[in-house]
Amino acid sequence: MDKNKYLLLWSSFAAFIVLVIAALSDNYWKDWQQIQKNARADGKTIDVKLRQIVIPELNTTDRCVSCHVSMAPGEQAMTGHNALLAHKSVVHDTSSFGCTICHGGQGLATEKDDAHGNVHFWPEPMLPKEFSYAGCGTCHTPLSVPNLNTLTKGKTLIERYDCLACHRMDGRGGTIRPDGGGMEGNDLSYIGIKGYDLAWYSKHINNHNEAQTGTWRNSFGEISEDDQKNIASFLSTRIGAPKLIEAKALFNSLGCMGCHKVNGVGGDAGADLSRIGFKDPGQLDFSNVTAQHTLANWLAEHFRSPISLVAGSQMPAMGLSEKEIELLTMYVLSLRRRELPSSFSPKDRAKVIQFKEREFATDGRTLYGTFCASCHGRNGEGARYPNTQAFPAIASPDFLAIASDEFISNTIRKGRAGRRMAPWEKDGGLKPNEIEAITKHLRELGKTSFTPEITPPRWVKGDANLGSRLYKANCSGCHGLKGQGGEGPALNNKEFLGSATDTFLVQTITKGRRNTPMAGFENPSPIRQALSQKEVEAIVTHIRNWKGE
Repeated sequence: MDKNKYLLLWSSFAAFIVLVIAALSDNYWKDWQQIQKNARADGKTIDVKLRQIVIPELNTTDRCVSCHVSMAPGEQAMTGHNALLAHKSVVHDTSSFGCTICHGGQGLATEKDDAHGNVHFWPEPMLPKEFSYAGCGTCHTPLSVPNLNTLTKGKTLIERYDCLACHRMDGRGGTIRPDGGGMEGNDLSYIGIKGYDLAWYSKHINNHNEAQTGTWRNSFGEISEDDQKNIASFLSTRIGAPKLIEAKALFNSLGCMGCHKVNGVGGDAGADLSRIGFKDPGQLDFSNVTAQHTLANWLAEHFRSPISLVAGSQMPAMGLSEKEIELLTMYVLSLRRRELPSSFSPKDRAKVIQFKEREFATDGRTLYGTFCASCHGRNGEGARYPNTQAFPAIASPDFLAIASDEFISNTIRKGRAGRRMAPWEKDGGLKPNEIEAITKHLRELGKTSFTPEITPPRWVKGDANLGSRLYKANCSGCHGLKGQGGEGPALNNKEFLGSATDTFLVQTITKGRRNTPMAGFENPSPIRQALSQKEVEAIVTHIRNWKGE
């Protein structure tokens, strides 16, 4: 009996101790409580209490400021724990937007791992620190972003013309120099949102011409018209998130939208990426990812080797550098657009949703980089990936010399049925002026003009039976026995046969394409005999007899 009494006594005492520890842990030993106890504001302690930001319109309650007290409204300049460091200067007020709308995480939680979303069940973990700018994509849609080369050129011009002697941008410049040069001009970091005087150059050059000495005379001079356009393109992207814009510019250089849609624009061959940044890590297969199991690491590994993570993936491994992979990962993470009340919707987003304004610049170079580069090469040189058919070099001088602008434009508009070349004259595709801009850009890449044909589109009248035999012997190995394509492009294609003239076909067979497997047949080689004009015309006649399947 006594043993049972002692057992009950000690078990009750143990239970009491556990309850006391739990009470102390819950009320006195929490991380946020310890951080607040050690916090100092002007040398004084602060009230230790649970802090939160409530945004009813966004259905958001964020308790992040219980640890990050300096990010709470009216409680800046704290010292003590690293968590008390003030937020980097941004245009947004945390009291109006909260924390999780930009950074992700679990706003109601008060434990670190729970709050950061590093728990198995939470579908929206906090963005990694190095990808914080990706949070801008929750609300914003950066507009008219050029490709990376154009963006880099604009940035280089800002440096070359010494704009930072007067202006501050992304934390640099805009200070008085020891020699008396420089001045504190407008901060250009957010000029893409706030706007600027489009007549700035004429006013600047007037100030330069009127000044005899000083900053206006020494730090400003004439700027060419082309350089002004590149600077304007760069300034339009300054929204306070430079690394995100760099990431989007890279995306606009690799042809990703040739296969993927973003906000209703792009190709249909790949997954829609519009909200890929909200992909639940708990639903992903990490068996081939050696790094920590986060969405960012999964995406990075996917860019290195798509098929190793997604069985049967048609996306090629593009041989990207680690820096490019990091930038692409940031951009894809930024594709996380939320549904917002109209009062929270920024102007750039409204322009895309309501007025269908482009998120990418519409010059030919950027359009080509955005939609075409992944298949046809960054400079139109063609591409070949493991286990795929070769994509043609559409900036080849041999091709451009015999391809009219109409032929190129029709190919872009109509595509090639049964091939990877999709028709871009469609909803979510390219506008007529954009197709024209890409065609013009291809001419610039190949530096080759087209001489209009003096013959009618259909003039060849050869021996179809002879053509059939010659085609089988010389062409079917690459183009398929019935023109269905293989190593070479499909010739038995309605859109191709409708657009290609007889002269185009004759010249292609005769001259070939340099730096491709398509060698010309006007001269013999060790593996093939030369073909006469009559024999070439016979092959064209045979091709014309196809119906275009």
